[in-house]
Amino acid sequence: MSSLHRPLGTLADGEDPVLLTPEGAGWTYTGLRVLLLHPGTSRVVETGEFEAFVLPLSGGCTVEVDGQRFSLTGRDSVFTRVTDFAYVPRDAQVTLSTKDGVELALPMARCTRRLEPRYGPAEEVPVEVRGGGNATRQVTNFGVPGVWEHADKLNACELITPDGNWSSYPPHKHDEASECEVVNEEIYYFRIAGRDGITPSQNGFGLHRTYTADGELDEDVAVRDGDVFLIPRGYHGPCVAAPGYPMYYLNVLAGPAEERSMAFCDDPVHSWVRGTWAGQPTDSRCPVTSSEGRVR
Repeated sequence: MSSLHRPLGTLADGEDPVLLTPEGAGWTYTGLRVLLLHPGTSRVVETGEFEAFVLPLSGGCTVEVDGQRFSLTGRDSVFTRVTDFAYVPRDAQVTLSTKDGVELALPMARCTRRLEPRYGPAEEVPVEVRGGGNATRQVTNFGVPGVWEHADKLNACELITPDGNWSSYPPHKHDEASECEVVNEEIYYFRIAGRDGITPSQNGFGLHRTYTADGELDEDVAVRDGDVFLIPRGYHGPCVAAPGYPMYYLNVLAGPAEERSMAFCDDPVHSWVRGTWAGQPTDSRCPVTSSEGRVR
């Protein structure tokens, strides 16, 4: 198995699909949990030294923390709607409950400041169409600097890549502090749709690449629904959605910088590609989703 690729099941904690701590990743700040709650059940989560987003992947839930209560409408699938979400602080006891069942992602970051809980309405989440031609993708900027400022270290966004398209391209990195970039540890959490383009399925697949200029890291892997890929350093990209199988991934980033940032540097060998997009139409399949549901 790749040292950075964690296929579905390798990070499972009982019925929960993913439990990834910074210690498990071999770094300091960034983590991810994916929880499964059956209909009519609840779960108490202690955040400890981590802040987190509560992000429904399928289904909806209620979040209770610090005497506040947020009802998250959620969605049927990551391929059907932009969801609402909640921010929960460090040193908190969070009660999650669901009527009909829910699968939740908890992107998290080890942090210093304790902020107040907050609700994020789906209607206020910006949806960006990025790239051009067969590098067109949707970026759902729910938890990024400049959009969501209510976090200490945590950055997160979602991407949908139509089948046959490329994303996370040109390859880029964020592993040193410079005029161009900041240091961030990053997690990619993949969901791959099946033939209907909506329902996650193990039948589909995509490709992901991570490498360093010195060749110490050089990994090209096939990713399937539920897989996780770790980016401790180096250039990452592209992510390629196989024809017939749209790709989603959740990006989770955090690092040591005092101010949150997602600044990066392209691989200079491939940076020229970015300049070609201005002369290309974007793929008409993007955007795929909005807060109101499927767009295409």
